[in-house]
Amino acid sequence: MRYATKLCMAISLAASFSTFSGEGAIAADLLQRIKDKGEIAIASEARYPPFEFVENGKVVGYGVDLFAEVMKGLPDVKVTRLDLPFQGLLPGLQTNKFDAIITAVTVNKQRFDTYRLSLPIADASFAFVKRKGDASLTKPEDLSGKSVGTQAGSAQLKGTQAFSDALKAKGQAPIANIQTYVDFNEAYADLAAGRTDAVVNSLPNLLYLQTQRGDVFETVRTTFGAPTYFSWAFRKDDDSKALADFIDDQFRKLAADGTMAKLQEKWFGFTMKLPTDALPTPQS
Repeated sequence: MRYATKLCMAISLAASFSTFSGEGAIAADLLQRIKDKGEIAIASEARYPPFEFVENGKVVGYGVDLFAEVMKGLPDVKVTRLDLPFQGLLPGLQTNKFDAIITAVTVNKQRFDTYRLSLPIADASFAFVKRKGDASLTKPEDLSGKSVGTQAGSAQLKGTQAFSDALKAKGQAPIANIQTYVDFNEAYADLAAGRTDAVVNSLPNLLYLQTQRGDVFETVRTTFGAPTYFSWAFRKDDDSKALADFIDDQFRKLAADGTMAKLQEKWFGFTMKLPTDALPTPQS
């Protein structure tokens, strides 16, 4: 009887140990699971040049090159990239459809509070583009009473709305109409066709647009709103912390050895001084 009792206790302890070991394996953080699997699933919007866009059937851009440099720190990991509309990226991250958003996510307070955002990958201050030769638009205040386009669900949309409210608070006419689009290419098409007066985006994107279509568009370089940045996004939980920390550490190395500046020069035509200690906390 005593033997049977000891046997039952041994089986129970073995089962408990087995369960504990299994939980330990399951509890491995996201970065470790990526290493064990040899694959990372990322999502981006390949309609946002010069960060990510399709050229000759291949996704290229600043973000693609930067991520390739980051992944040199995980040489045995394969990258699976999902190309999605921007409006589906943050909800998809929250529902675990992929491991990280590796595309230009504009930092604002809501996103800062909800997601773990990386160190900045680029400046994202807001500006606007107009049709070339339009002398009625020379500064942000000239958007008063105009029709302005930008992307639905974007920080640029919120910034445009806030700027319109600020114009009204100063006694000027607000922006007459803010038209939203699934992606910026649609907005640029409407601008070129005269269906809207300007398109608000981040300055680096607009300067790149001008290099490609300077015969049609002209960027007004005066920015408005608070200075802000582009980051990559991760879930804000302990599971994703090691992956986010790894990428931030890679950014610091790439900034220190000049690689990030070279990529900025390649894709933007200029370099940007970015914080490398921590992502500044946005005020709005």
